Amino acid sequence: MNDTNIYLDTYVLQQDMRIRLPKAVLSNLNVEKGKTKFDIYLDSDEKTLVLRIHEDRGEIQ
Repeated sequence: MNDTNIYLDTYVLQQDMRIRLPKAVLSNLNVEKGKTKFDIYLDSDEKTLVLRIHEDRGEIQ
């Protein structure tokens, strides 16, 4: 883990694969419930997941 990571809380992976985000995410990032999308990255060497706010660049999917 690098020095810029800030621990927020621990949550259980739900049966339907959901993970609840701590409320601190709302107060510390410019995100809205039900609207903000996250890109999910896997670092298999460190066994970590990284969530980044998705930036829509007008790409066709």
